[in-house]
Amino acid sequence: MFKKILIANRGEIALRIIRACKELGVETVAVYSEADEQSLHVQLADGAICIGPAAGSDSYLRAERIIAAAEITDVDAIHPGYGFLSEDPDFAEQCEECKIKFIGPNSEHIRQMGDKATARATVAAAGVPTVPGSEGVVKHPEDGLKIAEKIGYPVIIKAVAGGGGRGMRLAHNSISFQKEFTAASSEAEKAFGNGAVYIEKFIEEPRHIEFQILADEHGNVIHLGERDCSIQRRHQKVIEESPSPFMTPELREKMGDAAIKAAKACNYWNAGTIEFLVDKHRNFYFIEMNTRIQVEHPVTEEVTGIDLIKEQFRIASGEKLLLEQKDVQMKGHAIECRICAENPSMNFAPSPGEISLYYPPGGHGVRVDSHIYGGYTIPKYYDSMIAKVITVGRNRELALSRMNRALNEYLIRGIFTNISFAQSIINDPDFVRGNYTTRFIEEFMQRTPKTLFESKHRP
Repeated sequence: MFKKILIANRGEIALRIIRACKELGVETVAVYSEADEQSLHVQLADGAICIGPAAGSDSYLRAERIIAAAEITDVDAIHPGYGFLSEDPDFAEQCEECKIKFIGPNSEHIRQMGDKATARATVAAAGVPTVPGSEGVVKHPEDGLKIAEKIGYPVIIKAVAGGGGRGMRLAHNSISFQKEFTAASSEAEKAFGNGAVYIEKFIEEPRHIEFQILADEHGNVIHLGERDCSIQRRHQKVIEESPSPFMTPELREKMGDAAIKAAKACNYWNAGTIEFLVDKHRNFYFIEMNTRIQVEHPVTEEVTGIDLIKEQFRIASGEKLLLEQKDVQMKGHAIECRICAENPSMNFAPSPGEISLYYPPGGHGVRVDSHIYGGYTIPKYYDSMIAKVITVGRNRELALSRMNRALNEYLIRGIFTNISFAQSIINDPDFVRGNYTTRFIEEFMQRTPKTLFESKHRP
């Protein structure tokens, strides 16, 4: 096991990693921008070092500064968390060259599976179902038009290097195709410096269901069941749960086997997530692999009893998995709501600022992962997510009841949040019945008065 690690991230995930390290007896070094000096992860780490100005592009995305901080503090390894440099193969490669262990897959895994067209080809060769579409990158809209007409509309045009819904456009017919193709490529070029796109058949009424996998460097791979991440806004996940209310034991076995095949197809190791779209007939299709820990990993931890961060450390240390597939048991039900500093009644405008009063929920079956506190100022420079509320119960009904209670208890003053918005969703009859697709929020907002989204506790 490592003696000392650097956490190349901020916020709640940095704090989550620190807590796992303390339980393992591993010393921690936090990095922070000038805007994050008062963040809780900086205060709770064993050491901390400033890596630059507030903007992420001048601090958390500066690989050379993070590597320098790691060398100055003489750490054994770097944990990248999620976002920022967590899926940057060049950063992982720099760690390898500097003999600093990157707590994640190697740079080639990230490069191979981070390119969505390459990832799709890799898993398809292993027999994993993929969405009908182009074989790799489509360079010209004229070529894309021929593919779209062959597989049938609607089609979705996706950035090869995409993420977070950027560089993604839907075309319903040949008339709109060229405009959407150009828009997707242009947005991808601006966001990722790579305008390459590919084309897929758009799956109507889909569920977004992902499987958590763990793989060691000795060829052992297991899955830890699924998470239903269909509740999304603009392709960003809002609420996740495990197990999926749409799942059957037979489908879980098929999708779990496919997830393991996908990981083995690239000789993957560490934690990873295989993401699928599932249509209303329960046909499933691989869409991408995330080569890092996910925001929503706590719901898997709560239903399996497995600490995923600790498992990442063990795998990165060269240890074999302690569990076999038969040892993984999903018990009960867990739900996660992402809490963001934003105003849903004003088109989800970000709401940075000082928290004047903070009271998190508690009680049996409630977990809050957050780095904020009363008196803390939320910077304007980063993602608006400030907390995750996770509830668990012996069944979905109890987990939902606890989530409703927890959100009702959660008190944050001084800023706007989406707490009331999340509470409105979990009380919606269709959501309660488990009857939802990735279009749920879009349809929900069309039929729900905006006044219900307003925070109970206004600034």
